[in-house]
Amino acid sequence: MRPTRIRDKIMTPKHQVHNLIILDESGSMETIKNSIIQGFNETVQTVKGIAKQYPEQEHLISLVTFNGLGQKEVHFLEPVEKLEQIDASKYRPDASTPLYDAMGFSFAKMRKSLENVKDYNVLVTIMTDGEENASKEHSGQTIKKLIEELKQNFWTFTYIGADHDVEKFAHSISITNIMQFEKNAKGIDYMFEKERYARQMYSKKIRDKKSTIDNFYEDDIV
Repeated sequence: MRPTRIRDKIMTPKHQVHNLIILDESGSMETIKNSIIQGFNETVQTVKGIAKQYPEQEHLISLVTFNGLGQKEVHFLEPVEKLEQIDASKYRPDASTPLYDAMGFSFAKMRKSLENVKDYNVLVTIMTDGEENASKEHSGQTIKKLIEELKQNFWTFTYIGADHDVEKFAHSISITNIMQFEKNAKGIDYMFEKERYARQMYSKKIRDKKSTIDNFYEDDIV
């Protein structure tokens, strides 16, 4: 009896979309902790929906929180379909705001993981309620230079902030996709709603092969 030859099905690799979220976990975030946790969990659900809407895209989430005690990888390169919700045991605000160090750490780790990946986009979301005040390893100039380099390789940077000159600080490190929010329940709800809608538009731009570098928050919510 002749053996049956089974022809392997050739699978086209999906376009990877890396959702890198760098979240302030300093002490001043304590007053809005519950709203931030809820907003992040709702964002995960949104990304799950986007992944179904654009099946040619593979969405992965990396969540790095930071404060004066160090950086914490809550998630890293996890397929969004397998992601579980975070709760107060995983997000406990404390200490100071070493924002530059958190960015330097997160960018380097993500960049290293993509060395052998060719078809990808990276969406970086930085969320903080205060300016840098405690970094030891990185400066504004080194972070600005790194961001400008990464923008040339399909990285998009967004900055969401409160309680400081958000636009001035973001521009100082070469980030132009900026959103300011009010530190109350209504303000945070609106911020996350707009952020989630912008993610949907981002994946649509990837599908349509349009530029994703700028104008991240400029589309109106419909």
